Amino acid sequence: MCGIAGIGFFTDHDKAEASVRSMTQAIQHRGPDASGLWMHESCMLGHRRLSIIDTSEAGNQPFHSADGNISLVFNGEIYNYLELRDELKKRHTFKTSSDTEVIIAAYQEWGIQAVQHFIGMFGFALWDESKQALFIVRDRLGVKPVYYCESPNGFAFASEIRALLDGDVAPRKLNRSAIGEYLCYQTVHAPNTIVEGVNMLMPGHWIELRATGMRIESYWDAAHSGSPVHYDKREDALVDIANTLRSSVDLRMRADVPFGAFLSGGIDSSAVVALMSEVSTHPVSTFAITFKEKEFDEREHSRKIAQMYGTDHHEIELSADHFLKMIPEALSAMDHPSGDGPNTYVVSKATRAAGIKMALSGLGGDELFAGYDVFKRIKSIGAKPWLNLVPRWMRSVGGSAFHRMKPGPAGEKIRELLALQCIDAASAYGLTRKLLPNDLAHSILGSTALNLDNYQSIIHSAFSANHPMLSCISLAEMTTYMQNILLRDADQMSMAHALEIRVPFLDHRLIERVLRIPDHWKYPNTPKQLLTDALGDRIPDSIIHRPKMGFTFPWNQWMRGELKSFCEEQLHHLKRCDAIQHEVILELWQRFLEGDKSITWSRIWPMVVLGHWMNQHRIE
Repeated sequence: MCGIAGIGFFTDHDKAEASVRSMTQAIQHRGPDASGLWMHESCMLGHRRLSIIDTSEAGNQPFHSADGNISLVFNGEIYNYLELRDELKKRHTFKTSSDTEVIIAAYQEWGIQAVQHFIGMFGFALWDESKQALFIVRDRLGVKPVYYCESPNGFAFASEIRALLDGDVAPRKLNRSAIGEYLCYQTVHAPNTIVEGVNMLMPGHWIELRATGMRIESYWDAAHSGSPVHYDKREDALVDIANTLRSSVDLRMRADVPFGAFLSGGIDSSAVVALMSEVSTHPVSTFAITFKEKEFDEREHSRKIAQMYGTDHHEIELSADHFLKMIPEALSAMDHPSGDGPNTYVVSKATRAAGIKMALSGLGGDELFAGYDVFKRIKSIGAKPWLNLVPRWMRSVGGSAFHRMKPGPAGEKIRELLALQCIDAASAYGLTRKLLPNDLAHSILGSTALNLDNYQSIIHSAFSANHPMLSCISLAEMTTYMQNILLRDADQMSMAHALEIRVPFLDHRLIERVLRIPDHWKYPNTPKQLLTDALGDRIPDSIIHRPKMGFTFPWNQWMRGELKSFCEEQLHHLKRCDAIQHEVILELWQRFLEGDKSITWSRIWPMVVLGHWMNQHRIE
């Protein structure tokens, strides 16, 4: 796990060198073990290294082929590098035991289509001297980020936006067309970002850059890739899912440094620990964040799994007050603003302090195995086409009446749902994670247009896939909330502490199988039933049927109390943003302080984060 940066086809060599040096310096937190810079007349590559596989200096980057034709900077891990190495060593000579060298050999063997052979998480840039071409690649699920922009001095890319800003290759200007999307969904969805002129490379895509121009191409997407797997009966599917997940866990345990697993005691983390224990010859190290306050604490459940599998269990006890004090610190680590993130920051900091450089996580289990309530709700709406037989005006009247009886976010979403031109699963899903209704967003934006076209395009693409309804909902979850909030936050918050997080549930082989499972085999009559049935007695019933917790801290209390002055200071920074109506934001803040139930903390917090982020990065 590392950080990459570079510029291709620049016009001013000295400026390009200064930019890449600044970009590499800006992401030093991602790789404290080594740094490197390679300069060429057409391309410059920078790297920061966090050594996980082959920790020797021989694995430092930029890395070059023996003949000097290929130069590479790489962030991430190729988990099946040993199998690829065995296949390639008949025709290629290896001088290191790193997965970085395997990427180069695979490219020499198969060209850029080598990415089809990789199982892993990655963002890398590869210069091919013979073709005078720069390839920039992102992994299939978007676990690792790659940002890019076209600057006056060439095409620049990096693992983080702050690198592009500090390298003076991207303007410190807010992307006005994306502000409404951020306010409504607490993030900006790729390929767009919150910074004008900066894009995020989409998951499963690569860029081919030559002096004559740029081409972006998709090499994988969850909705259409992979060979359909046919199962004669559900039992066959369960066996295959269990075996594929076990293989995914096994591959992600390859490391030359101390590692462990996050263990909350929920279904997903328990599944990962159970499978790790099966393939490991030593007790698995598990890490549970516990809290002094019982209402937040899950140690009872994590201890049960730790005892069941005999893990080397570590409990890192925090207090809500400790968490509270780290919130400003967490926001300062944020590369792209998000309404979430501090939770991952706190967990990552505590785990890294315990001496761990890599940890496996259960992230992705809810999205893949229908773990959220939204799966049942949207499937139910999709099964009610008769709703559209009621005239729209009549539905709108009913929705408005419901909202008057039940003011607040839930009532607003019902009102917006019933007012839709056509009520279907895709349109209904678009409201599930929406923080602000359109009328409130319009009042904040004033004359700035509310542009949600990119988000709606992603949603409709997910629901137009030739998959069962629950799988379409999975696609929507993975391509919006998971990729653009959970994974981005996991990357920027863990790498702030040079901690690598691996996610076994996001193995593309597993995803291709589960998305093709029919709904009547997958429907969660019990929590994540397809997953728990596949794992059998590896997870006890007491874990399967325990209430979902997560981090449910008293944000309402904090923002009205200990964080009040901090929040007001950050909201004040938004005054210089002419794309929003600052007086409207102050009015909403006052309504929140007075206890207006329609203005929840989750509607205000993303604005606090945006103000902090703009001020920290000097964004116009």
